[in-house]
Amino acid sequence: MTGVPLSRSGKEALDVAIMAAQGAGEILKAHFREERQIRFKGRANIVTEVDLLAEDSLKSFLQTEYPDHSILSEESEPITGDSNYTWILDPLDGTNNYSFGIPFFSTVIALTSGDDVLLGIVYDPLSNELFAAQKGKGTTLNSNPVSVSGKRRVQDSLIGLDLGYVDEKGKKLLEFITGLWPNMYAFRIMGSAALGMAYASCGRLDLYFHLLVYPWEIACGQLLVTEAGGVATDWEGRPPGVDESSIIASNEAIHADFLNIVHAR
Repeated sequence: MTGVPLSRSGKEALDVAIMAAQGAGEILKAHFREERQIRFKGRANIVTEVDLLAEDSLKSFLQTEYPDHSILSEESEPITGDSNYTWILDPLDGTNNYSFGIPFFSTVIALTSGDDVLLGIVYDPLSNELFAAQKGKGTTLNSNPVSVSGKRRVQDSLIGLDLGYVDEKGKKLLEFITGLWPNMYAFRIMGSAALGMAYASCGRLDLYFHLLVYPWEIACGQLLVTEAGGVATDWEGRPPGVDESSIIASNEAIHADFLNIVHAR
């Protein structure tokens, strides 16, 4: 990848990210539907020992290949390196799905330089689907180029969303979609924001939105969608950055239509 040094073993950054994601995915597959310990971080916001095993695998691999890079991960304290590069990780996006035996979850990796997102990976280990994007190089699914939906209106759209872990935001979103019904094709509550945005990037969803997503979801998700020809903003139509934010991800036409609906409420 242009601008990013080769890893210690001579690999491109994208190859390192793919190998790291696949290694974590093997851990998730090996322990799926086993009995497991669950710790609550909040109401319906949980972490399992498998999250931590997958996270350790990711961090160990990345630190071996890029020892001077920083790491920001969902389940542990940040690691500060000596370079301007930061890996942003979620070892298991969709922990509730995973813990209930629902086969819809992913491992998420992004590489940033400051606020600039350079690459993003969303890996679904059960379906062996790997969504990848590099800045300026498009989005792929298992190495094949993909693009966002070609539909034009919210009214015709299959919409993905998630309610999140903040009750007042979840209630606000429920009220919003109740008011939107039935002026859309259908809703799907995903359970993995990263996979929701990945699905928007390849046109499986026409639109994905959420009132509160986190850095590990935003950094990767917005790159997947924009590199696939789409638009990803917050609910005010502004760039989401790589901090906590709301998100609207779709093609240009549906995104504009949806923003008009939001602003009319």
